[in-house]
Amino acid sequence: MAEIGRLLTAMITPFDESGAVDYEQAQQLALALLRSGSDGVVVAGTTGEVPTLDHDEKMGLFKAVKQAVGDAGVVIAGTGNYNTAESEKLGREAEAAGVDGLLLTVPYYNKPPQEGLFRHFETLAKGTSLPCIMYNIPGRTGINMTAETTARLSRIPNIAGVKEASGNLEQIGQIMNLSRDGFRVWSGNDSDTLPILSIGGYGVICVVSHLVGLQMREIIDKYLDGKVEAASQIHRRLLPLMMTLMTAASNPIPIKYALRQLGCKVGGLRLPLVDPDEAAAAKIMAEVRRHRIDLVVPA
Repeated sequence: MAEIGRLLTAMITPFDESGAVDYEQAQQLALALLRSGSDGVVVAGTTGEVPTLDHDEKMGLFKAVKQAVGDAGVVIAGTGNYNTAESEKLGREAEAAGVDGLLLTVPYYNKPPQEGLFRHFETLAKGTSLPCIMYNIPGRTGINMTAETTARLSRIPNIAGVKEASGNLEQIGQIMNLSRDGFRVWSGNDSDTLPILSIGGYGVICVVSHLVGLQMREIIDKYLDGKVEAASQIHRRLLPLMMTLMTAASNPIPIKYALRQLGCKVGGLRLPLVDPDEAAAAKIMAEVRRHRIDLVVPA
């Protein structure tokens, strides 16, 4: 399987002035994110406004971003939803488009039992030769995938790991105890990155790395080098920014607004998402301006 890397950015989807996907800007942003510390990007995930993207737009993004990135980094395609058959088909098409792996979200809205979750991910993994990362985010899906189910799925060879956004460190520790050797856990919450590393996690699939990717990379590298206090200092410094981007408004509203204010031509949001209100906007930019921005904004 492809080496996925420890720091992936869950990339926003740029739109042009008419609201259409801006594929050229997506290519430029992906390259800029690699230059600012990311090992790769996740395309058409939650942060990429995937519920508002149609099939052709998703495939266009997968192809365009991978064409731009080439071998310089990995492109993980968000292909999982609440429809197993549709997700399997999209995964096969994404593989044909040349992506390096798939991100597969726990099915939302229909709230399957744990056995249903197991069979869903088993089916999707068997439908591709690519490495698959599962994504557990109970706050958005309405259901938690348990440590036992995750560990059971870890026995499927091309399920490389899980993006864990439950915020439950006890559960995440159990996943590490119960899963096969080599199964990886990426933090799904930016603010959980260091705590998850400290109990054996692998890395993070990140939003704040749009802005401070080199500093997020430094947290990971310093922790792995045994410089725990140095890593902790960076984590604590960035924590207010992480929390502001997640709490000022629903993701990806704050990060997309911040990028636009910094001069990055990422466009607006698609309904039902809207720009932050005046108070939230002021809060977002007041915090952003407290930090060194690592991203060299694409022209």
